[in-house]
Amino acid sequence: MADAPVTFLPLGAIIQELLVGGVNIVQGFPEQSQYESHNDPFFGETIGRVANRIKGAQIDSLNGGKSYALAANNGPNNLHGGVVGWGKKIWDGPKPVGVREIPGFAGLDGGESVKFSLVSPDGDEGFPGTVQASVVYTVGKQVQEGKDVIVLGIEYEAELVGGADETVINMTNHSYFNLTGGPSIEGTVVTLATNSYLPVDDGGIPTSGAKPFATVQGGKAFTLGPVEPDIDDCFVINEAPNTVPIDTRSLPAAKLVSAHHPESKIHLEVYSTEPAFQFYTGKYISVPEVAGVPARNARSGFCVEPSRYVNACNVDEWKDQMLLKKGEKYGCRIVYRAWKE
Repeated sequence: MADAPVTFLPLGAIIQELLVGGVNIVQGFPEQSQYESHNDPFFGETIGRVANRIKGAQIDSLNGGKSYALAANNGPNNLHGGVVGWGKKIWDGPKPVGVREIPGFAGLDGGESVKFSLVSPDGDEGFPGTVQASVVYTVGKQVQEGKDVIVLGIEYEAELVGGADETVINMTNHSYFNLTGGPSIEGTVVTLATNSYLPVDDGGIPTSGAKPFATVQGGKAFTLGPVEPDIDDCFVINEAPNTVPIDTRSLPAAKLVSAHHPESKIHLEVYSTEPAFQFYTGKYISVPEVAGVPARNARSGFCVEPSRYVNACNVDEWKDQMLLKKGEKYGCRIVYRAWKE
């Protein structure tokens, strides 16, 4: 993928660059070593075993009623797989796997694909069972109204291969988008597919099923200001949690978020087969200047993290969407489309 507008790293199977009109629209660092020393915000990482938070840093009941203690790395809760989650581990790759289609995205030119693989042992960060995980990135191009559209497909797969009969999986990508390459996301115009979200307590753990989000309307554009709206919430596309399969790859990829900036004229769309997505406006970003790259501070990027429901592994009505058993495969797909007017 030497000439592709996207670059990746073995550490965390990270998306390092996504170039649109000469602008890298994802936050990151020039070298892998700088991610190792400065990437507290999870720039570009493949998140696992479980994205987002797990209440009390504990899985309450798996494998016949056993509980599993996890690292409390976000207050009392577990966040993004723990202290050394999958985004902090070295993956095997990238390995070329030929030309692939991205389901639901016709007329794709290119489709060159690479694969990263990881074996997560039984007990890794406290999680039960040995898991073989992979991510395949497919890069192609579409033409839309005479404009070249970069299409990046992401396909996740995980299989429980030993050490336990059950585990929990919830993978996503944690890229921070900035459509100008500037210091702030201010002025970015965003549309969310829905305003149904999971209300949470002070630690970010859901307190109920989906409710309407007060300050955003689904399908209606809003503009990100210098401080408001301040959002870090899980929005729900599928409000019937018991209908979500462990492998969502057979489902159509729905558009979750569209965004553009009127000054750069760069557009981004995020699609996924997942039932929910975390939308985060980057309040807690704090990264010093590194290797000539200016410091990144609050609201220097926004995240769209397609996923299962937050803390689903500890909620009986939601648990099956995250529960991986021996003989099954976890899977999901995410697609980014980006172009400049």
